[in-house]
Amino acid sequence: MLFRRRQPISRLTKLRELFWPRRGFIRSFQYLSKRVLRLSATPHAIAAGVVAGVVASWTPFIGLHFLLAFAIAYIIAGNMVAAAIGTAFGNPLTFPLIWASTWEVGHRLIGKGDPVTDSVDLEKKFSLSAFESMWHPILKPMLVGAIPLAAVSGAIIYCVIYFTVSKFQTRRRERLAERARARLAEALQGSSV
Repeated sequence: MLFRRRQPISRLTKLRELFWPRRGFIRSFQYLSKRVLRLSATPHAIAAGVVAGVVASWTPFIGLHFLLAFAIAYIIAGNMVAAAIGTAFGNPLTFPLIWASTWEVGHRLIGKGDPVTDSVDLEKKFSLSAFESMWHPILKPMLVGAIPLAAVSGAIIYCVIYFTVSKFQTRRRERLAERARARLAEALQGSSV
């Protein structure tokens, strides 16, 4: 095969790299940030798309994040590719923090005051497979708590990405214009000889 390894890696190494990549998470973050910067759309469309993905990641509806991100991006005129990239905000490392914070904020906003001292039997809730049995104790507080957290993080991320993409695109246009001027000057100089 063309792209096969000389030394096959073991199953244990594959499993470890699934949870902790060999080159770390910084490389993945750098790849995604460069991918967002190089999208060919307006700064608003790119920033709105990423924000749509981030907002969708705050919701408790796992498995629907892409669809929610695309719907939100469509409504706010965001880029769909940027929305898909923005859903990377919700990942196995951040989901426990997202779920805990949305549930806690939602629980306080609904007006139940202090955190619940009763334990919620998740096994029973999931085994019933009824949406209604999960709505009031789990999903409703998480959805209500997701709204302010998504709004704050969305506003911050929109500003950062909008100005970063705008600056990147301006510098890119200037570099391309400079190259075009240099090629034109070179062509004119070569034709006059």
